[in-house]
Amino acid sequence: MTGTFAGALAARRIDPTGLVGHARGEVELEGKVLVVKRIKVTYSGLSIAAEDTEKVQRVLAFHADGCPVARSLKGAIDITTQLG
Repeated sequence: MTGTFAGALAARRIDPTGLVGHARGEVELEGKVLVVKRIKVTYSGLSIAAEDTEKVQRVLAFHADGCPVARSLKGAIDITTQLG
């Protein structure tokens, strides 16, 4: 999802250089099978100017809707994103 987020930032003239996405999957046991239930994505390394903070938060709030991976998993796995 980093590419989607970086592209959305660049479209708003916010430099995504240094942006790194860290994903952590959380699994639960269903019967005898481990199943991924949640994925938490934390983005770091982004230098945000004070005047761009609101724009970045808006992009973060909706960018998963345009991400092919997130859209493919929607409904099956809960995906959350945040800035770290």
